Amino acid sequence: MNNKLILESLSMDLRRVAIGMHRGSTKMAHRFIEEALKRKSEVDYSTIQPYVRTLLDGLPNKLMQSDTSHIAEDSLMLSTLFQNYTQTHLK
Repeated sequence: MNNKLILESLSMDLRRVAIGMHRGSTKMAHRFIEEALKRKSEVDYSTIQPYVRTLLDGLPNKLMQSDTSHIAEDSLMLSTLFQNYTQTHLK
């Protein structure tokens, strides 16, 4: 699988995490956290920008916070950053 598809899927998983946490559906959000972490492991780090590597490396810490509102905010922010990266840097 190529990085564009993986990062786009990761972006959607993170968006679903944000929506789930915001709505109080933590069970659903945790399922998508698992999916997001699985997608992270599929990324080929050798072909992405260093700042994206940094974001990916920090992803587990962002998703394992105790405050669900912070998880929702961070997930939405990261979702947007990954989506923007796929649209501007990966063809």
